[in-house]
Formats: sequence, structure tokens, C-alpha cells
Amino acid sequence: MGQFRQISTFVEVVSKGSLSAAARAEGIAPAMIGRRLDALEARLGVKLLQRTTRKLALTNEGAAFLEDCQRILAELEDAESAVAERSARASGHLMISAPAGFGRQHVAPLLPSFLAEHRDVQCTLNLNDRVVDLIGEGVDVAIRIASLSDSNLVSVKLADNERVLVAAPAYLKRYGEPKTLADLSKHNCLAISSEGSQRGWTFRDGGKIVTLKVTGNMGCNDGQVLHDWALAGKGLAWRSMWEVGSEIESGQLQTVLDQHSAPGNDIYAVFAQRRHLPLRIRAFVDFLRHTYAQPDYWRKAWK
Repeated sequence: MGQFRQISTFVEVVSKGSLSAAARAEGIAPAMIGRRLDALEARLGVKLLQRTTRKLALTNEGAAFLEDCQRILAELEDAESAVAERSARASGHLMISAPAGFGRQHVAPLLPSFLAEHRDVQCTLNLNDRVVDLIGEGVDVAIRIASLSDSNLVSVKLADNERVLVAAPAYLKRYGEPKTLADLSKHNCLAISSEGSQRGWTFRDGGKIVTLKVTGNMGCNDGQVLHDWALAGKGLAWRSMWEVGSEIESGQLQTVLDQHSAPGNDIYAVFAQRRHLPLRIRAFVDFLRHTYAQPDYWRKAWK
């Protein structure tokens, strides 16, 4: 405590321009301020201030030390503010962006429970499958199923995302089940396609992760449409377990090439870097992470 008081006194004296001004601000005698500075210089073994009855002047060592002290005191103030925010109540308007399919199934149904816990928060949920400009569009937090590439954003992993290759039993009965990755060329593959460009499907092959361009007579930029086509027996689809888990459990869809399944793009909450993150954002991210981490959440969500 003594060392900290010496440092804060040193910064205050420089800021006020004199020992007497710093003493008045603190409500103590100037002599007490002087003793603190003497003790600080004695402990450090350097002269920090050239003091006369009329003015103060920083030494070279004092100027360098002042910069470090100001930074340390500012960081301490930030830490105290962050703790105070955590003890406060979340409030204000929360703008959320999420992919349409995932948002409908795994964000929208959870918002009533979140708002019941945080009654001073209001939410707007924007569902679309494009990558939104968080800062430009005023989005507080976005849910993304992809790795983060923008260094100006902060990401928090919410859950793993398993991708599986599925088809309706009727399709497999008619066309057979693929046994190898090469067999995909013989099947009608229902792939995400936008403006003639296909993302490809990712698999594990001999210890390596490979992305394959597949072929089929139908493509779409909407995952729900691909999902519906697969259920209707129109072909193979590469989908996330959060989307097709219920149909797999009910037998409406069947997984194939499980031995080649590869890690999917995991589920993240993404928000802009901020010095003080609003409590409503932190509370919402923590709420999703806690909910998705429950052992039975995903199984319940499928039913």
C-alpha cells in the first residue's frame, strides 16, 4: 500500500504542478507529500524530480518512470471499472445477428429465457446467412459458424459443430450407399451454391483434411432447402448435426461415410473489440455458452 501511495502521489504532483496543489487535492500537509516523494526516490535510488520553491522539473529517469506509472494506474482503473460493471445489472438494447437456420432453431427459442433473467435488456434478432459488418450495421454480437479471420473482432467459442453426410433411406435403397469418397462422383450431391460457386465438402482422408467439389443436378444457397431436398430423397447432403440430428434419430435421414467425417466449422459468438464490453453482450454470450454446454441440450433440441 505504501509503494502504491508513493507512485500515485508522484503522478498527482506532476499532474498538479506542485506539492502544495497535490496536498490540497488530497487534504493533507505539503510536507507529507514531500516525504512520500523522498521515500520513493530513496527506494528507487534515482532522482525523479528537480524541486525548487517555485517549480518542478522531471529528470530523464522521472519522465520515463511517469509514463509507466500513468499506464499502470490507468490499467488499474480499467480493472476496477470492469469489476464494477460485472456487479451491475445488464441493460439496454442488444442487436444480435445469426445464420437463418441456426438462429431459428438455437437462438430464437432461447431469447425468452435470457430476457427473463435480464429484465432490463431488449433484443432484436436479425437472421440472415451473409457475413454482417458488425460495426457498420450496429450489431452487438453475431453468431457465426466459421473460423474468425477479422483481427478487429473478438470471438468466443460456444460449441463444437459436427458435420455429417446424410441421405434419406429411400435414396440409399435406390442408388446404394457410398463406401469411399470416390463413390461420391456416382451420386447426386446437394451442395451449397451461390452465383455458380460451390464451397465444397470437407472430409478426413488418410489422416488429412480434404475439401471436395461434388456434382449434382440441384444446388441452392439456402441450407434449409438442401435439408428439405435430402428428406425428400433427392440426394446426399453435407449438413451440421444441429440441423439434422432430429431426423437422424427418427430414421428420416441416415448418415454415410462416417469414417471420413471431419471437424466442422465450430459455433462462435463474435463481437467488436471494445475497451469496456457492455454487460448485456457479456451476459448474452455467457448465457449461450452455458446453455450449449449442457450435456443434454443438443439431444433435447432435436426432439
